[in-house]
Amino acid sequence: MNSTLFVFRPRAPLVLMAALLGGCAGFSPDGGFDAVRQATRSHIPQDVVWSRDAASRSAAQARVDALLEKPLSADDAVQIALLNNPGLQAAFNTLGMAEADRVAASRLPNPGFSIGRLTRGSEVEWERSLHFNLARLLTLPMRADIEQRLFERTRRALVLDVLRLAADTRKAYYTAVAARQTAQYQQQAMEAAEAGAEFARRMAQVGNWSKLKQAREQAFYADAALAVARAEQVKRQTHERLVRLLGLASADALPLPDRLPDLPASMPALPDVEQRAMDARIDLQTAKLQTEALAGHLGLSRRTRFINVLELGVINNGSNEAPQQRGYEISFELPLFDWGQTRVVQAESRYRQALEQARQLAVNARSEVREAYALQQSQYAVARHLRDEVVPLKQRISEENLLRYNGMLIGVFELLADARSQIASVNAAIEAQRDFWLADADLAMALVGSPGKTAVTPVSSAPAEAAGGH
Repeated sequence: MNSTLFVFRPRAPLVLMAALLGGCAGFSPDGGFDAVRQATRSHIPQDVVWSRDAASRSAAQARVDALLEKPLSADDAVQIALLNNPGLQAAFNTLGMAEADRVAASRLPNPGFSIGRLTRGSEVEWERSLHFNLARLLTLPMRADIEQRLFERTRRALVLDVLRLAADTRKAYYTAVAARQTAQYQQQAMEAAEAGAEFARRMAQVGNWSKLKQAREQAFYADAALAVARAEQVKRQTHERLVRLLGLASADALPLPDRLPDLPASMPALPDVEQRAMDARIDLQTAKLQTEALAGHLGLSRRTRFINVLELGVINNGSNEAPQQRGYEISFELPLFDWGQTRVVQAESRYRQALEQARQLAVNARSEVREAYALQQSQYAVARHLRDEVVPLKQRISEENLLRYNGMLIGVFELLADARSQIASVNAAIEAQRDFWLADADLAMALVGSPGKTAVTPVSSAPAEAAGGH
C-alpha cells in the first residue's frame, strides 16, 4: 500500500497542537514521586522512600535495621513506618497508574488500518483504508487537562496517606509505650496486694485477724492480679498494632522505652487554627482538583453530545482489471435514539455531587480542627494537674504515712492501702499523659487533613471514550 498523508484544513491548527502534545507527552523520571516527597517534608521531618527496585529496598531495610538497634522514639517509629509499611508502598503505585493515564490522554490516538481482498472471476480487487479517530483528536487538549488534574489529585492524596500513616504510627507508639508503663505499675500494685494478702493470712492463722478482713485483702489481691492480666493483654495488643504499622515481621525486634516522653513546658496558643487548617488541608485541595476535573469532564460531555463518533478515513483500492481508486470517507454517529443527554446528565450529577462533598468537607474541617485543638488544650491541663498536683500530693501522703508507721501510729494494712492509692494516681497520670500525646497527634493531623478516609468519587475522561469509535 502506498503511504498516504491527509490534511484536515479547517482544523489544522488544532491538529498541529494535538500532534505537539502527543509527541511531547512522556513519563517523568521519578514517576511524579519527588513532588510527593517534597510536600510531605513540608509537614513532617521524616523521609519518604518509594522502594521500586531491589537497591532502594535494600537501602531502606538497612535504615530500618539501624533504627531498631536502640529504643525507639516517636519520630523513629514514624520513620520506620514510612520506609517499611507495605500498604504505603502499595499505595505509591497508584501514582504510576495515574501518570500512565495522564500520558495516554496526552498522546495521539492510534490510527486504524484495514485491508480486504475480493475476487470476481478473474478479477482480483484489494481494498485498503486508513482511518483516524478525529473526534478524539479534536478533544485531546481537554482530555489531557482532565488527566493532568487527576494526576495532581492522586499526588496530593498520596501525601495525605503518608501523613495519616505518620499520625497513626505516632498514636500507636504512644499507646504502646503507655501500656508498657501501665503494666509495670500494675505489677507493683499486685505485689503490694500480694504482700497484704500474705500478711493477712498469717495474722488470721494466729487469731489476730478476722476471716472477713482476710477475705477483703485476698479479694483485693485477686482484683490486682486480674488488672495485671488485662494490662498485659493491652500491652500485647498495642505492641502488635505498632508492629503492623511499622511493617515488621517479628514483634521481638521492636525496642520501646519504659516511659512516655515528658510533657512540653508550655502549649502555644493557636488563635487562627481554623484558617490555618483551611489554608493547609490537603483533602480540601484534593477535593478542589476533583471538582475542577469533573467540571472539565462536564464540558467535554457537552461538546461531544451530538457527535460522539467522528472518524476520517483514507481509501486506496487496487484491481488487476481497473485503474487505482483513491478517496476518503467520513463516518459519524447519527443521534437518532440517544442525543447524548444521558452522558450530560451523568456528568452534571457527578459535578454537583462533588461540589456538595467539597462543601461538607470544609464544614467538617473547621469542626475537626476546633475539636482537636480544644481536646489538646484540655488534655494538657489534665495531664499537668495530675503530674504537678495529684501525684506529688499522694507522694507526700505516702511519706507521712511511712513516718506514722515507723512510729507505730498506723498498721501495715493502712500503709499498703496508701501505697495502692499512690500507684493508682500514677496510673491515672500515665493515662492522662498518653491522652495528651494522642490529642496532640490528632491536632497535627487535623491541620493537614481529615483523620479518616475521605470518600472521593473516581473521575476519568473515560466516559467520553465513546468518541474512540464504534
